[in-house]
Parts: sequence; structure tokens; C-alpha cells
Amino acid sequence: MAWNEPGGNGNNHDPWSSGGKDNRGKRGPDQGPPDLDEALRKLQDRLNTLFGGGKKRGGGAGGSGAGGGGFGFVLVVLVLAALFWAGMGFYTVDQPERGVVLRLGKFHEIVQPGLQWNPPLIDEVTLVNTEVVRTHNHDSQMLTEDENIVYVDLTVQYVATDPKAFTLNVRNPEESLAHAAESALRHVVGTTELHSILTEGRETLGIQVQERLQRYMEFYGTGINISQVNIKNAQAPSQVQDAFDDVIKAREDEQRVINQAQTYANGVVPEARGNAQRIIEEANAYREEIVARATGEAQRFSALLGEYEKAPEVTRQRLYLETMQDVLGNTPKVLVDVDGGNNMMYLPLDKLMERRSDLRDSSGQPVRLDDDTLNKLADEVMENLRQRQNTPTTTREGR
Repeated sequence: MAWNEPGGNGNNHDPWSSGGKDNRGKRGPDQGPPDLDEALRKLQDRLNTLFGGGKKRGGGAGGSGAGGGGFGFVLVVLVLAALFWAGMGFYTVDQPERGVVLRLGKFHEIVQPGLQWNPPLIDEVTLVNTEVVRTHNHDSQMLTEDENIVYVDLTVQYVATDPKAFTLNVRNPEESLAHAAESALRHVVGTTELHSILTEGRETLGIQVQERLQRYMEFYGTGINISQVNIKNAQAPSQVQDAFDDVIKAREDEQRVINQAQTYANGVVPEARGNAQRIIEEANAYREEIVARATGEAQRFSALLGEYEKAPEVTRQRLYLETMQDVLGNTPKVLVDVDGGNNMMYLPLDKLMERRSDLRDSSGQPVRLDDDTLNKLADEVMENLRQRQNTPTTTREGR
């Protein structure tokens, strides 16, 4: 039967009404949801019981129970705060990192990689990466030793090897590094000529800057190790860059001409030395030949002298004939002496040899005159001359 139907025996109350109480003063089955204050009081009673606070009845004991309940609540809050404070002290240090611990502002220790714990608000931990290579870029214009302005752009690569010094000795290590790089670069450039900086001296410039910058970092105690200094760019200011390009081009042309001259010298000098050595060898060979020939002539003369002493006339005639044969055998000319006459006939066989290609017979064909033909012709001429010489004068006159 519904709660609001007629005849409900007086129980016309909604389900959420407070309803009536039983004879013990408690609510009946139709009571509403529990009161919030009552729920909080029950929770407090349980906490008091948990932490030693007894629940006591009566007017005089009520105040004591309330005081015990307040103490237990405060204790719970303190425990929770302690747990939260302890949890805040856990942290992890990565493999390349080291932790610098300051306890109440004073250096305490350096922690290694792994899970670590330090009391919060008492210890302050600063993590420093000791393996990563950091980079600092720097560029500036400055004067060289020969009072020229040069623009230099460089990169400094460094590692924080000492975490304690990197954290505590200097307030801002990166800024100190920037100032030190400026000082080192100006010092090195100020003692170097412009030509060396722009050409082959760039690598040397980077090495000198690195050495001086490392000394500065050690003097300051920054805990920084300079691994490398790279000179990215070194050039004249943009206002005079064109003029410097012309100068550099002229120097390159000069070097090119020098290289060409050196190449030519490397080719000519060995050749000249070879020719000189060849001439020396030829001279030595000629000397040996002359000495050997003279020695042979002397020996031949000594042998001939013995033969001459045995038969002077025969030896003299033989020497004359051999000499004439050597002299006349090398000439293409023939001289014919006619007995009884004052004239000598000259046969220019050399000219005939030069003009033999122009000689032609009666039919117009070229006449081929070789050495055998010329010899035969010379023999015929000689024979003809002998015949004329043997012919009596009267016969010739009659003719």
C-alpha cells in the first residue's frame, strides 16, 4: 500500500521523514541518511582509539575525550607531513651526472649515479653533467700585430670535469668562460700578423687560444676542461673585404707563379746535370780513345822502326804508298797527270754524283749513275788518256 493512500492506519509519512522513535529512543526503520557531524565524530573516535585516546561517557569525561581527540588528529597530520617530507628527499642521479650536496649551505659530499636520498630543506643537491660536451660560440673584431682589423668567429667546446669547482668556485662558469675566451683570443690575435691569420696560421691560432684559455680556467678554478677550439671564420671586415680579396688573389697568383717556376727548375736542372754528366763521360771516353790511339801509334812506330832499320828503301816506299792511298781514297776527285805535258786533267766525280739525277740519254730517259758506273767511267777515261799519251806526236799532228 502506498504511503499516501487513504486508510494507511495513520502511517501517511514519506519515506524520508524522520519517523518515530522506538521505546529506546532510536529511529525506526524509516530513518533518513546519517548526519555528517555524527559521521565525523565517529571517525574521530576511531582515530582516538587507534592512537590511544579512550572514549569516555559523562559530562566530566566529555572534555577529556575531546582533548584526546584533538591530540590524535594533530599527530596524524604530523605523521602525514613527515611521510611527505621524507618522500621529497628521493631523487635519481643519471649515469653521466654527479650530485653536489650542500648541507645547510656548506659543502657536504658528491653523490654518484643511482637512486639517492637527502633530507629536504636541509640538503640542497645540484646535478652536474660531467660527460656532455658543451659549446660556446664567440665572435669579435680586433687588431692584429701589424695593426689591421680582423673578424674572428670561433667555437669553444668544453666539459665540466670537476662538479664541485663548477658549482661552488664561480657563480657563473659559462659567463667566466666567455670573458676568458675574449681575453685569450685578443691576446693571441694581437701577437699575430693578419696574413698568417687569414691563410696557413688559422690552425695554429686555434691551438694557441685553447692553451691560453685552459690556463685561465685552471687559474679561476672553474672545473672546466677545454677540449677543442675551432676557428670557424677569419676574415677582414665587410667594409674592406673586396680589397682583401684582391690581395689574397694576388698572393695566390704569386704562389702559383712560384710553383710553376719551381716545377720548371725541377725539370731543367736535372736535365742540365744529365747533359753535363754526358759531356764529362764523352770527354773521358775521348781522352781514353786518344791515349789508346797514341799508345797504339807509338807501338806501331816502334815496330815500324825495326822494319825500317832492316830495309829503309822498301819501308819508305811502302809508307808513301799507304799514305797516298789513305789520302786519295777519301776524295771523290780524280787528277790525271799526263807525261810530257804541263796540264793536269781534273774529273769532278763529286759533281757528277750530285747531278746524276739530271743526266738523260738520247731518248730522254734519266741515266742512272751508281758507284760502279762512275768507277767504270773513270777507268775508261784513264785508259783513253793513256792511249793518247802513247800515240806519237806526229800522228796527232797529222790528224
